[in-house]
Amino acid sequence: MTIHPKGIIPPMITPLDKEENVDKKAIGRVVNHLIKGGVHGLFPLGSTGEWYGLDFNQKREILETVIEENNKRLPVYAGTGAVTTKETIRLNRLATEIGVDALSVITPVFITPNDQELFNHYEAVASHTNLPILLYNNPGRTGINLSVDLVVKLSKIDNIVGIKDSSGDMTQGAEYIRRTDDNFAVLAGRDTLIYGFLSYGGKGAIAATANIAPQIVVKIYEEYQKGNYQEALKAQFQLAPLRMAFNLGSFPVVIKEGLNLLGLEVGTTFKPVEPLTDEARVKLKEVLKNMQLL
Repeated sequence: MTIHPKGIIPPMITPLDKEENVDKKAIGRVVNHLIKGGVHGLFPLGSTGEWYGLDFNQKREILETVIEENNKRLPVYAGTGAVTTKETIRLNRLATEIGVDALSVITPVFITPNDQELFNHYEAVASHTNLPILLYNNPGRTGINLSVDLVVKLSKIDNIVGIKDSSGDMTQGAEYIRRTDDNFAVLAGRDTLIYGFLSYGGKGAIAATANIAPQIVVKIYEEYQKGNYQEALKAQFQLAPLRMAFNLGSFPVVIKEGLNLLGLEVGTTFKPVEPLTDEARVKLKEVLKNMQLL
């Protein structure tokens, strides 16, 4: 499958049981819920998927389950970011063996490499795989920002095909788009800015809210592609309260609680992140009701 990343690609949550083991049956439910919602790709092991709490074998188990349940219906993007170049390459090898279609590589966390070190990291990662790679910029979580100059340089590497930008910086996102060619896909990582990215020429979004409300997020993209800009903007504004509700709890518990309220039973998050308080759950329920999801 030749990958040109576009459309709405949810970074899937990872369902867990009470002992914090991966719940494979629930993964199947989530895959089908998303496909039914009209999404354009699946993205296990992203930040929303709590990649930081999963060991190598759990990652294998999740990717195998998603690939099997998806059954070639949609492209699968695997999050393979790690702190070191060596570990990233190892995870890429695993994902490739299992049969994913593309890789998403977040900048290292905890350490703060400079631009040259980041270039070397991504160049090495790209040279060890034939699969397409999406860069992933999330400075709020990693403490590192991929500068426009660096992204332009990285975009010239053959199998680096795009970037997910969760910085929330629309100027930077617009510059990524302006200064790279049309074959390089810039995807919104901040769910409140999907319409903005599309209007600048972005190719879609990797949107955590699409776990809960795939139809609404897909509508932003689909209506925009049809030239129905008012409808697309309306859907973007309809989605906003759900993204704003993320601050009701520690990331990414709100997404899991939302899915539980919808009856998908995906369990809770890795500790130390706690379930929502009763008060916060009531507020989330209200948001979902107002969005006509409940």
